[in-house]
Amino acid sequence: MTSLYLVRHGETDWNAQRRIQGTTDIPLNQMGRAQAATTAELLARREWDAVFASPLSRAYDTASIIADRLSLAAPERIDALVERNYGDAEGLNWEQIEARYPGDTVVPGRETHAQVADRVIPALIELAREHPAQSLIVVSHGGVIRSVLNAVEPHFHAGAITNGSVHSFEYVDGSLELVAFDDPIDELSLECGTDDLDEQNAIESRDSVRS
Repeated sequence: MTSLYLVRHGETDWNAQRRIQGTTDIPLNQMGRAQAATTAELLARREWDAVFASPLSRAYDTASIIADRLSLAAPERIDALVERNYGDAEGLNWEQIEARYPGDTVVPGRETHAQVADRVIPALIELAREHPAQSLIVVSHGGVIRSVLNAVEPHFHAGAITNGSVHSFEYVDGSLELVAFDDPIDELSLECGTDDLDEQNAIESRDSVRS
């Protein structure tokens, strides 16, 4: 059995501005680096084998801070873990989203949660198969984590997906299973975050209501 701990990257300026990032490469801000360091301290309570990350700098730098604290090798980039593509909404804040794409208007180029899951879950399963019986840290993004949750446990109502939060899964009998969110690391990791994903991202807020 392989354990996969999905970590959301630390805060960026666009997170703080409630501006949609998606595949736009926005770096961590000072708060984000502090959040990554706090998450690293929480993760240091357990033993780990490796760290992996989305290629976007906010995720990779979060992973690097964690790997350094845990005395592990530099994170390996996995392209499939990149954030959800929000199409023409990237770079827009809440007010701009409501003005350009009111109500249930579909944003051109927006990737659905199902499409995200179709690329992310096979990558996670491959990672687990390549590292049997290991404990792995995977640093990615809020939209990715929500997409995995929706696919693995479609009836599970996820709590806050904040910057620096940790969400645990296991690879069992060929598929991913969600580990109960009462894991001590998961609970404490919520204290590292600022706003929830839904408070930062207008498209995720809409889609979480519909899903």
